[in-house]
Amino acid sequence: MTDYAYPDILVDTQWLADHLDDPNVRIVELAMSPEVLAHIPGAVFWSIFSDLSRPDMTMKLEQDVIEHILSRSGITSETTVVAYGNDIAIGGVVFWLLTMFGHQHVKVLNGGHQKWIAESRPVTTEFSTFAPTQYKAVPLGSRARVLQAEVETSLKDSDQVLLDVRTAEEYCGKHFMVKPPEGNERAGHIPGAIRVEHTDAVNDDATFKSFEALKNLYSQQGITPDKEIFPYCAIGGRSAFVWFVLKYLLGYPNVRNYDGSWNEWSRLSHVPIEP
Repeated sequence: MTDYAYPDILVDTQWLADHLDDPNVRIVELAMSPEVLAHIPGAVFWSIFSDLSRPDMTMKLEQDVIEHILSRSGITSETTVVAYGNDIAIGGVVFWLLTMFGHQHVKVLNGGHQKWIAESRPVTTEFSTFAPTQYKAVPLGSRARVLQAEVETSLKDSDQVLLDVRTAEEYCGKHFMVKPPEGNERAGHIPGAIRVEHTDAVNDDATFKSFEALKNLYSQQGITPDKEIFPYCAIGGRSAFVWFVLKYLLGYPNVRNYDGSWNEWSRLSHVPIEP
């Protein structure tokens, strides 16, 4: 992992196994529900839906929401948060979210839940609880986030590149989110967007591909560090993961996640789409 631009933001399964009892480390499992029985010992649970999403699937990005989640998890400003989940994108989502609110110590478990289980490492059926803290986040930052108006302006700027990280079915309009479009929902992609699916960044064991493999993957599609890159997906999660890959593994200087993503863009009648 030493070839990455910021190798210290990744930890491997052995590192985490050695730090399961470290009081300065908090393991966060982000998932749709807590029903998966094989949790990493010491992990706390964050819900994608009730904790981080509204009913319309936009992200909860209010400062007090983040402070509440971190406080109830026993996290202070000095705690090292290690993020993982069943989905490969989860670690990057947590990293993006906490980075925007100024938490300085966030790491991603390379290989996530999949690799931990494959190596027959210890698991538990219960999540952990910790004495609550009074976490104080910094106000929401903008360096990791781009809003819809600027995305719309970027359609005319060759130095800004839209990166669609969804599936081929979503990109070509067969699916809206994870289903066929209904009612006034529009399916397709933002005009000019280049598609590189988020799963292309990882190996079969869910670990990240090497620096050279990632560099080739994106540069061959015109996703180069001299451009400003705006990843997007359906609701901003997979694109947060790709933001993490480009910014922290490859060291791209100008990457911002469009967290509004297709969930927002597709519902705006005045903006263009392509099938």
